[in-house]
Amino acid sequence: MTEVLEKTAAFRTMTEGTQEDWDIIMTHMKPFAESGGARILAHLKLLDGDFGGFPVDRLTHCLQTATRAYRDGKPEDYVVMALLHDIGDTLGAYNHADIAAAILQPFVSEELHWIVKHHAIFQGNNFFHFVGLDPDMRDRFRDSPYFEATREFIDKYDCPAFDPDYDSEPLEFFAPMVMRLFERPRSSIYKSAVEQN
Repeated sequence: MTEVLEKTAAFRTMTEGTQEDWDIIMTHMKPFAESGGARILAHLKLLDGDFGGFPVDRLTHCLQTATRAYRDGKPEDYVVMALLHDIGDTLGAYNHADIAAAILQPFVSEELHWIVKHHAIFQGNNFFHFVGLDPDMRDRFRDSPYFEATREFIDKYDCPAFDPDYDSEPLEFFAPMVMRLFERPRSSIYKSAVEQN
């Protein structure tokens, strides 16, 4: 058994937790939460070199998407959403958009969350007919107030971001934006607890 160098909670089941236990846990929670941006950047690097049959690797695609949004004058939170929209590719072959949406949800507006959550279905308009799916699947969301914004994201930033000759900004360019976005959530059930400690 390895020696525990830092003080840890003493319970073996959460029903036994005490105030002292949770004070210890919360002293760890705040710095851990505040370093979320660094973990996001580290995970994003896992996309480097993973082509999946595409003309560019998944990291390059994300960098191109974010660069296009940045150069078009989109706000920083939008640019970070564009950068991270496919971060779930390595974990969820069947639901990568849901993974990205879950990561971003506490930190972005409802609109940006909706865009990233639905972008795969909207992108399907360009290729679903080649893989036996309905290319008009996105039409079921026509009543959403974010339909046009999501279509714009696909058409202007996500769809054209497979160009091997495009001059993208490097990941280091976006790193400060990611770190700023992930410093503090806009909403979370844990937001006030972390801020108090």
